[in-house]
Order: sequence, then structure tokens, then C-alpha cells
Amino acid sequence: MRLALLTTLTMIAFAANSVLNRLAVDSGAIDASSFAMIRVLAGAVVLCMILTVRGGGLPIAGRGRLIGAASLSAYMIGFSLAYVTLDAGLGALILFGTVQVVMFGWSGLRGATPSLRQLGGASVAFVGLLFALWPREGAGGDLAGAVLMVVAGLGWAIYSIAGRQGADPLATTAANFVVALPMLVVLLSGTGLYAAPSGIALAITSGAVTSGLGYALWYHVLRQLGAQSAPVVQLSVPIIAIAAGALLLGETITLTIVLAAVLVLGGIALTVTAPAVQADHR
Repeated sequence: MRLALLTTLTMIAFAANSVLNRLAVDSGAIDASSFAMIRVLAGAVVLCMILTVRGGGLPIAGRGRLIGAASLSAYMIGFSLAYVTLDAGLGALILFGTVQVVMFGWSGLRGATPSLRQLGGASVAFVGLLFALWPREGAGGDLAGAVLMVVAGLGWAIYSIAGRQGADPLATTAANFVVALPMLVVLLSGTGLYAAPSGIALAITSGAVTSGLGYALWYHVLRQLGAQSAPVVQLSVPIIAIAAGALLLGETITLTIVLAAVLVLGGIALTVTAPAVQADHR
């Protein structure tokens, strides 16, 4: 029961990032660039505090740090800018679908031999992702926003793949947040930055609570979840985001979103619940 509760809280935290970002940017309380920078700053502070309490150093110069920080920056930038036009639920669906399709493709490139069920599931998910990306009236976003979220998904997929090599995921994430911050400042600083107190509060909440504490909680429950259970429980994130967007932001749950969600999440479910692939470890 305790594991189920903690896992549920973690998935809600992940989905809340979409809702908080969309709420802050769409309301005009803060611009997307400022939201991303404040989110990473708040996340870095909280993760470093957790690391200090737990004990252990901050591996700033660790192996793969540049790749980790750069891919995290790509995710943060694409994520925040996409929500200027995308609804929270649609954005989460595109992000999640992109991450899972890319990671499945990476497994194949690394020598894994997928089963017919996995290939079929990945194909269905890819078709659903294309359906979600296709611009149409009343779909909850536009093509530019969808492309930006695909960039965010690519960044998160690379970040996840690179992070598999780390012995201490929490310390690695804290270091990546710290190194990503100056990258974001260089890439996003300029004219047009503004932030009202409410926008700053939402960005801090996203960075400190639903990102920093959310990631720390995820690493805690991840050790107790099976290898196949972890991807399956994450299927709930886009669903939670779609429901929260409708309830809290007044977003419309269109037939497009429903069909895309069924295809993407159904295809991913078929893939991740299939028997483990056999990998060529030459």
C-alpha cells in the first residue's frame, strides 16, 4: 500500500509539471524562458539540499555530465516553450510518446531483438504520436508547439539513456541541474523576460516540488518497482495531465486527444509488457 501511494504521488508530480507550466505561461504571469530558468534553479537547490542531508558529493565533473546537462536543457527549453500554445494534456502525451518511441528505437540500435508484439506496439504508438502531432482545428495546440515538445521528448530520452550509466541517480540529477542552469541562462536570457510573483511561485513549485522532490521520490520507488512495472506505471502520467488540464485549466478533451491517447498509450503498453528482448552484447 505504501509503495502504491508513493508511486501515485510521483506520477501526479510528473503530470503536475505540465499543468503548472501551462497555467503559468498561458495566464501571462511569466514568460516561458523565465519559467524554465527558475524551475531549474529551484530544482537544483532542492536536489542539492537533499543530497547534503543524505550525504555524498556533487559529481559536477562526472562522466557524461555535459551530455546529461545539455539534454536536460533541451528538455526544459522545449517543454516550457511548447506550453505557450499546447494544452497541458496534449503536451504530456506528445512528450511521453516521443520519449518511449525514441528509447525503444535506441534499444534496437544497441542490438536488442524486438518481438513481433513489441514491433507492433511501437508502430501503434508511433501512429498515435503522428496523429497527436497533426495540426487540426481545436486540437489544443499548433505544429510549432508540437515540434518543440518533440524536442523536449528527444532531450528527455537522451537524458534517460545517458543516466543509466550513473551509479547514483540522485547525485547525477543534482549535478545535471546545477550544470544546466548556466546553459539555460546563456540560451534564454534576452529581451522579453518578465515574471509576476504568481508566475515565480508556480515556477518554483514546479522546480522544487514536482521536479526536485518528484525526482527524488521516483528514485526511491524505482528500486522497489520491477523492470517492467516502471514503464507501465508511467502510462498514467499523460492521463493524469489530460484530466487535470480539463478540471483545472478548462481544457477540452477532444476526440483527437482521446484517440491519440488510446493509440500511444495502448501501443506503449503492448511494448513494455512484452517479454524482455534479447540483446546482442558483443
